[in-house]
Formats: sequence, structure tokens, C-alpha cells
Amino acid sequence: MTELLKTAAITVDFDRDRQQLKANGALSIMVQPLLKKMNQRLSEEKPAMIRMKDVVITTWLPPIPSGPFKRLLLNEAKMTISRPVPQTVSIEVTRDCGAACDHCLIKDGEGDLNKEQIQNVINQAIDLGTCIITFTEGDPLLRQDIFDLIKYVDPEKAVVNIFTPGLEMTPERAVKLRESGLYNLIIGIYSSHPEIHDKIRGVQGAHAKAVEAIKTALAAGLMVTMACHVKSGDVEHIPELYQFASDLGVHELSIWEGIPKTPDEQLTQIEREKIIELYRSINSTPGGPRLFANTYFEGQMLGCMAGKRWLHIGVNGEVRGCPYLKKNYGSILERSLKDIWNDMRYSGEFDGFDCSCPAQKIFSPS
Repeated sequence: MTELLKTAAITVDFDRDRQQLKANGALSIMVQPLLKKMNQRLSEEKPAMIRMKDVVITTWLPPIPSGPFKRLLLNEAKMTISRPVPQTVSIEVTRDCGAACDHCLIKDGEGDLNKEQIQNVINQAIDLGTCIITFTEGDPLLRQDIFDLIKYVDPEKAVVNIFTPGLEMTPERAVKLRESGLYNLIIGIYSSHPEIHDKIRGVQGAHAKAVEAIKTALAAGLMVTMACHVKSGDVEHIPELYQFASDLGVHELSIWEGIPKTPDEQLTQIEREKIIELYRSINSTPGGPRLFANTYFEGQMLGCMAGKRWLHIGVNGEVRGCPYLKKNYGSILERSLKDIWNDMRYSGEFDGFDCSCPAQKIFSPS
């Protein structure tokens, strides 16, 4: 069966039986590099989810076929002519959170963006070409209007993710998330051992609540990603964490490189290579959830996305290249998102292909 994604200048055929993409049209040559990478992933790796109407290669990308995926392809065409688009925009929607993590960067401040301000950000992001919107920090489920914010995003233009520690989930909230049109629920679990996770979260019982949140979300029919940040010494525990994720039945385990606070916490090159080995081994093995690793996705595949494909809005409205970079380029309360994005691009700080996370380089020799 072949399904068509059409725009005025590009048509993408997706053969569900062969799991292959093929582009035609005036812009097709511009997206061939991305399609080649995606087809390689489809041939070598299991997808996160195969549904009746679409296929989810990874929960971090829009499903194929879909309106947001069309926009992603057009954005990639613009990349080839040096017109990068913030395909992913993450928005910190609240400081409120039931956890007390030491690594939290916003817990000591005051004030959140209001509903109208966030809606304005969404409008501007969509106008720029954004096709993935993620609500994050501290716990979006504590916002009473979070369901309205999800509904506000046009599903033909962007998918919506939510990142939560999983402390506030109820069956009723899970159903409302699904009915609001949430694409993917991301729940952070740092270890299969409750005592380790609870210590990081600063709340006794946080692990049990996160596990129950995953089960509740899956029972409600939501797509669920279990996410974890790793630092040096944690990589050897990934297989155990993956087995835990598999037992829970999530659709993808997402491994992100944590930001080190000391040189000893910085991942070594050997550890990064081990992550890549696990990525390839797990994703080429049938059954179980898919493994996402930004060590590969933002390393070998696309390079660092900050300021190229990713834009982050802080809880106070300040705009950064990604959540992990400290420098801000302006506030959406004072300037348009387009002007701030242009300033970031003209700064020259996000030029070229960077196969490693700039935020990880804080202890690297200059």
C-alpha cells in the first residue's frame, strides 16, 4: 500500500509494505539526504510504533504520513539552502512541580508564562515552520489549562509532546491528554531501582508514581516514551533500564546525555561508543521498545540541533538554542520569535555540523 504526502513542490510516496520513502517533485532532490537516512533507519531498525494510519519511526519525530511530517521535509529542503527552521520548539510552561530535583534550574524563580503568551509563542513557532512542540518544566500536568494548550496546536501542522516526572497522573488526566490530541507522553525515570530514582527526584515514592503514570497512560491509549539522562558511570546500567522499559511496555526508551557538573561526570568517548553499540543492537532486534539515543541522533545523524533545528523558550520567556545552553537571545515578551531566531542565526554561533553537544564541552580543553 502506498500513501501520498503532497505539497506544491514535493510528493513523498510511503510504501508501508516495504517501509520505504521516495520523493518526487521540484524539491525532491533537496530532501534526498534526509530520506536516505530515514530509509536506512527503516531498513535496519524497528520503528517505535506501527499504527493503522501511520508509522512512528521514533517518538521524537512526527508520524509518517502526516501534515507535520510534510512540514519537516520542507524544512529540511530549506536547510539545504541555508535557511534553517526551528523544527522543534520546547516550551517551559510552569515552575510548579512535585519533585525536588537538584538539577532543576527554575525552581528558585517566580512566575510562569500565561495562556495567551504561550498561545502567541505557538502561533509564531508554527509560522516559522515548527512541526514539533514540547511542553516541559517543571510538571506541565500541574497547569490547569494544559489540555487547552495541547488542543490549541493545529494537528495538521505540529505534533505535541509533554515531558513530566509522572507524579500527577490520574486515569482522568490520561484520558483528557488523549482526547486533547497529545502525540507523545514523555516520563522521566532515572533507574530501575526506586531508591536511586527517588534520590534524584528528591521525593520518596517518586519512582512508584512514575511507573504507575506509565501504566495509566498506556491503558488510556497514549504513546509513551520513558526518558533518562546519563552521565559517566551510568552507561553500564542502560541494558537493565531497557529491560525495565520493555517490561512496562513503553514505545521507546530515550537516552539523553546529562549535563555534567564535574569532570568526573562527563561521558567518555568509550561510553559514547557503547551507547551507539546498544542503540544499533537493540533497534536491530525484534520486539521490545525502540531505543532513542541523542548520542546518535544529534551526533552521527543530524549533529547538534540547537539553534539549527531546535529552539527553547524558558519559563520566563527567554529564548535559548536548547534547554541545556545558558545564553539567551531575547524574550518573547519583548520581541518576535522570528527576530530572535534571526539573531541567533546571524550570530554565527550555530553554524556548521557539530557532532557533539556544546553544553557537554564545559570541561573540555579549549
